[in-house]
Amino acid sequence: MIIHIIAMKRYIIKLTHEERTKLTQMTKGGRHAVREVQRAQILLKSDAGVIDEEIAEHLNLNVRTVERIRQRYVVEGVDVAVNTAKYPPRVAKFDGEAQAELVHLACSAPPEGRQRWTLQLLADKMVELAIFESVSLEGVRQQLKKKRAKTLVNTEILHSSQRECRVRSGDGRRA
Repeated sequence: MIIHIIAMKRYIIKLTHEERTKLTQMTKGGRHAVREVQRAQILLKSDAGVIDEEIAEHLNLNVRTVERIRQRYVVEGVDVAVNTAKYPPRVAKFDGEAQAELVHLACSAPPEGRQRWTLQLLADKMVELAIFESVSLEGVRQQLKKKRAKTLVNTEILHSSQRECRVRSGDGRRA
């Protein structure tokens, strides 16, 4: 004898006629993100009384995902439950001053005992000078690549004795 334990749903879905119409239209056609369509299907099936395990199996999702969407609908409403989250734009770490300092540092004489600057040395020096709390090698590489493309047009910006920044990445290639 198999006993199925069905947990009581904590968040019950009762869609209004307008919400049901809107969600049905989302699932039938139009241009919507796949996640939005899946979330609409979750709410429609929950409203129809289908249990979470069946919804999850039918839509190939985790049961916890179905529970979270139902909870979000009850707490925050249909628009928040269905729409994908809009993430705030990332703030650039390198501003004009930090870029200028990096280029100046890269074009200066390398540290004692070194033939040229490496990305690791530049990143460490930027942290040491308290320009950043932390900075990645990739961030340093991308900034140097940007600046190199811009400075090739106006070569007077570069160190006058070298005319080219000699910075090496960790594998020995130029940055």
